[in-house]
Amino acid sequence: MTGGDGTVAIIGRENHGMVMARRLYASSPVVDGVPLLAEPEFFAAHLIDLYDDVLVESFGVDPADVEAMLERLCDRAAWPVFRIPLAGGHSVLVHYNSGEEYTSTDYFLAHPDWRRSDLVLASTDEDRIGPGLCWAELAALLDAPGDGEGVIDPHVRLLLLLPVLGDANIPAEAVTRVKDALIAHDAPNDCEPLARSLLQGHPMWGAASWSYDEDERAWVCAGEHSPRKTPLGDHLPGSQRAALEDCLTPVGSCRAAQASGAGAGNARSPS
Repeated sequence: MTGGDGTVAIIGRENHGMVMARRLYASSPVVDGVPLLAEPEFFAAHLIDLYDDVLVESFGVDPADVEAMLERLCDRAAWPVFRIPLAGGHSVLVHYNSGEEYTSTDYFLAHPDWRRSDLVLASTDEDRIGPGLCWAELAALLDAPGDGEGVIDPHVRLLLLLPVLGDANIPAEAVTRVKDALIAHDAPNDCEPLARSLLQGHPMWGAASWSYDEDERAWVCAGEHSPRKTPLGDHLPGSQRAALEDCLTPVGSCRAAQASGAGAGNARSPS
């Protein structure tokens, strides 16, 4: 996890459009966000951009409590960060960043061997970077073994990373998994409309088409604002790139996604 005084700054587009991030350890007030996960209203606040206001009660929480949690997430004196540990020392970091004018959320892949550069998956800052994951990748990450401390629970991982998702071909299983995750966090059993809404893509970049490049062993996104227009980590040395591919795009999950066919069980058409 980033240190107690770490911060993250996006420093530009490099390597055929790949977005990079750099951890700059300064005086930013980064705090461990994991304790917030125990608050019932956390996910209603974290996912607020993905659903209409009328659905807030579908989380099973008081809207006033959600407003209070939003204030905590936007606290300029305490920037929550969450770490999802993955295999081989990789991790996904979810990083709230509250500046003078607005709060953004950055999602990126990190590894200690990448020196000072990490791979941005998505960011809700003014540059609007995303989507950063297709459903096949996100589903593979939910139960992936991880090294070190952080968020392990598959339901929590799913809800934390939903803003990064932007896939125009969502399978029916995605609705079920999101619904189950919501119910595990005290949402009522009739929360399927909310689950479908959460799968429609962040309004800053929406859903996009993805294709799997067999040669590169990587998913590629057609989204205008996506950092995934080229294979992820194509600037990394060969051994590091291979380790990243094995971590993020397991061969079995890719084959299963391709075999299922595009758009199976369209989650974007609620019934």
